[in-house]
Amino acid sequence: KIFQAVVSCIGSDGTIYIIPKSFETALNKLMAEIQNTFNGLGLLIPYCWKKGEACVVRGSDTVWYRAKVVEVSGSILQVQYIDRGYIESIPQCHLYPTTFYTGIPPFCIPCQLYKTLPIGNFWQQDAVDYLQELLKNEEVEIHVEELPDNPWDKLSISLYFGGMSLSSFMAYQKYCVTEDCQDIQKLGVFEGDLSPSYLLQPLPFPGETFPVTVTHLVSPKEVYICLDSSGNVKKPSAKEGAASHDSESLSKALKWCNKIVKTLPHLTNFRKELPCLAEYVDGLWYRAKLLSITHLDPVQILVQFVDYGTYLVAPTNRLRHIPCHLLKYPVQAIRVLLAGFKPASGDKNVERIPYSPEWSLKALWTMADCVEGKSLSASILTVSPEVTISLYGDDKNLVHLKLIEMGLAELDE
Repeated sequence: KIFQAVVSCIGSDGTIYIIPKSFETALNKLMAEIQNTFNGLGLLIPYCWKKGEACVVRGSDTVWYRAKVVEVSGSILQVQYIDRGYIESIPQCHLYPTTFYTGIPPFCIPCQLYKTLPIGNFWQQDAVDYLQELLKNEEVEIHVEELPDNPWDKLSISLYFGGMSLSSFMAYQKYCVTEDCQDIQKLGVFEGDLSPSYLLQPLPFPGETFPVTVTHLVSPKEVYICLDSSGNVKKPSAKEGAASHDSESLSKALKWCNKIVKTLPHLTNFRKELPCLAEYVDGLWYRAKLLSITHLDPVQILVQFVDYGTYLVAPTNRLRHIPCHLLKYPVQAIRVLLAGFKPASGDKNVERIPYSPEWSLKALWTMADCVEGKSLSASILTVSPEVTISLYGDDKNLVHLKLIEMGLAELDE
């Protein structure tokens, strides 16, 4: 059994409490019913609480939850939120005994990692804290490995986040050992010397019109595009659908990588075209590849972000090894040339693009205004020697017509 779930909490003993996504509707319905039934404060008169007794608890967010008493100590009770898993010490005045809803099984499932043994035979506090920080309220993929003999005991699972095995990741961090050696090999986070490379994005067929987003302009004629599945096209091709799925899965995988990036080693190999993770100016890490060393003391590396086409000169401390599972997603940005126009011979603007002086900076900014934030579509004309496309604006006209009207470009038959 494989399913998606949200991790509600990590117990002090390392128990992973999950709520299957398929339970969410029923849980929300029950929570709404509890809020309508219980109002105001908890039980204010003296009451003899017993261990294991069912109750509802008014949490710090003023919401009522199902719970059970796990320990009685004077006026303070230790209760467990049975639909969330976590345990809390609460004054009696925030509880209410009830037999309502006791016939409904708990919505969260206690789990343990399959064939995984924590160092010292129990999860150390720093490991529990790390699991809590990494997983709480996050959506993960659960593989059920073994059912417990007692239905109230823990379910044995393999847990995957962003395509990575949690057991293998925690074993790499030296928090545990796992019997599944193959799983550790599949993790592949640290195989930076195996000369990996990115997969290329499959292109739509020539002549087919498809929605795109321009992610980077090198010059008015040379741009990077991403296939855009959000466009209103009647019959998106299978390739566009696959690109959309890849993009969504890649975004989730990168989100997880940003959470664990400090555990990934810094690059020590600076081979050209080597895939890596690089930190952008927004403080987030993205897929990139090395292009060249631009400075030796201190070392500065020119990298290109493969899913956008943009470039950055970065110090080595902003480059890290890339987990191998991130290589299975094709690069999202495709370098293309725009057909139908060329630089205007009469363009007298003095400011030119330094690396492409046949074009004026004004032409570049004008093209940027034509494509940024616009609903664009494209049609491939040729794929060799370079991918050449016709690019249309949201008015279905060719985007370069604006440059021609302003005398910044001329038609190229």
